[in-house]
Amino acid sequence: MTTLKTDNTGQIPLEELARLPSRYFPALNWQRDRLAYYGDETGALELYLLDLATGEQRQVSHGGLPRSLHAGFVWNRAGDRIVFARDTDGNEQHNLIALDLASGALTQLSDDPRCQEYPAAFSPGDEWLLVETNKVGQLNLWRMRPDGSDYQQLTRYPFPAGGGIWSPDGAQIAFTTNESPDLRNQDIYLMNADGSDQRRLLRLSEGSREYAARWSPDGRTLLVGSDVSGVSRAGLLDLASGGVRWLGEEGVEQYPARFSEDGRTVLCLRNRDAQTEIVLYDVASGAPRELGLPPGVALFAGFALDDTALVISQSTPTTRPGISLYSLSDGSVRTLLAPEYGGIDPALFVDCEYVWYPSEDGTPVPALLYRPRNAAPGAALPAVVVVHGGPTGQYFRAFDPYAQFLADRGYLVLEPNPRGSTGYGVAFRDAALNDWGGVDLADIAAGAAYLKALPEVDPQRVAVFGGSYGGFMTYLITVKRPELFKAAAAWIGISDLPRLYAASMEHFKYYLRQQMGDPELHAELWRDRSAVNFLENLRAKLLVVHGVNDPRCPIEQARVVRERLLALGRREGEDFEYVEKGAEGHGSTDIDQKTETYRLLADFLARRL
Repeated sequence: MTTLKTDNTGQIPLEELARLPSRYFPALNWQRDRLAYYGDETGALELYLLDLATGEQRQVSHGGLPRSLHAGFVWNRAGDRIVFARDTDGNEQHNLIALDLASGALTQLSDDPRCQEYPAAFSPGDEWLLVETNKVGQLNLWRMRPDGSDYQQLTRYPFPAGGGIWSPDGAQIAFTTNESPDLRNQDIYLMNADGSDQRRLLRLSEGSREYAARWSPDGRTLLVGSDVSGVSRAGLLDLASGGVRWLGEEGVEQYPARFSEDGRTVLCLRNRDAQTEIVLYDVASGAPRELGLPPGVALFAGFALDDTALVISQSTPTTRPGISLYSLSDGSVRTLLAPEYGGIDPALFVDCEYVWYPSEDGTPVPALLYRPRNAAPGAALPAVVVVHGGPTGQYFRAFDPYAQFLADRGYLVLEPNPRGSTGYGVAFRDAALNDWGGVDLADIAAGAAYLKALPEVDPQRVAVFGGSYGGFMTYLITVKRPELFKAAAAWIGISDLPRLYAASMEHFKYYLRQQMGDPELHAELWRDRSAVNFLENLRAKLLVVHGVNDPRCPIEQARVVRERLLALGRREGEDFEYVEKGAEGHGSTDIDQKTETYRLLADFLARRL
């Protein structure tokens, strides 16, 4: 077996790949004839409109948008304004900005640098804008007039309240919160538009998670989601009787999306084998309709043009997202915005294999495996385990630029969905509760063993990389299982759980308690799962990359790693490398910042593996 030296070059130019235009947060107007989205075709984020009948694309903003996205936007009902959230350099302390679509003029609606503010929805008639904000501590629902005046708090729950949607007549708001001591629990509530008469509408079982996705146009039904059956399912909640009629196959993960304009059909997304499929259900009979589209991942789907079509954004491992119009009468598909590849030949992208490997206790773990093109017979290739964020995230069989550029440079890439991931049922998702760095770490360790057993992998040249929770796992597995990896790259990671909790906003603290228990009652567990306490065990060459404005995993999480390693006598630049990224928060969609992250990772792995 010949050991190959992997360098920092490949057939896919790294900077061109990072700079391919992307589209974010597509949203239909209430008339369902135009689609708005963030795009970076100019090199900076702007808002664009797409006319679904003609296919005409128009840029409607000219500066003044966030440099990097951590929140979306909402249309007003009239279709002439969009309100978006804008922060400063990724710090996620958003203010609300209104964009007039005719003139492009921006109007600031709020100004509070101490809090997060997310636009939720305009009321029918555009009298009010519903807002999710932690303005007075916990994340709760507020409302304001469209000009930013008369800002009123509607809910005052000690646990996060959000997901607010207006009834068709504007008289009521459905939302979610939790008043149970079981922090997994989430219930659907109802209140009047002024916040009065708040009451719980649906709890199927204490500990299950229910939420409302859409009201029916006649106001009699809510399209809801629940995991009470052991998987996420979609159902129709009759508001008069309180009964829920479930849609789709029992035991299959499925998420509610939206009603058709006439209320006769609902659209759901089925999550199976790391792919998502669009399924339509007849409201009266519950009968499903599958569209027969090629396998892939539906990133967005919505009814359009008076219910004659669906606007769809899809992706596969080798196909970047585009936007298409699917005719509901004959199944024909018309491309509105084709996937963009610049000067890159799409034939250079590699497909992934959907694999299962046994964890250390025998539990099957699903994963995506990317192999380099045309690897020479008998070659001993380096490999990388890439850990997703969350932990309640999931790798899908969609286009992944990180996996593609690594595979293009000669690495085998394994993207596991370890226990704690979504998409495989409640028991799988909750297996890592109060156990971050336990069964999930065992699943990642087994992924490294799986890679090392492949005949084309050099077992001495395996690395681990991850961001956010993936960065937490990268730190922890290299000190708990120091023999596994030759190199490790922790991006916006967590190294010290008690320190993270102390610095977190209230809704982040809620999530941490949900996932890892009370920090005082479980102090020893929190200490044991904090990599900063075990850095003397580190053998892998470590790259630390972190944004200085990160509010989710603050920069102190990286700085304490650096300080501890230096105190242990480790040499910066030789034993570990450390990069602080200014004007950046918890990751970035900004093209220049994405490109720099790609470059740092590619260069580090080329030198260290």
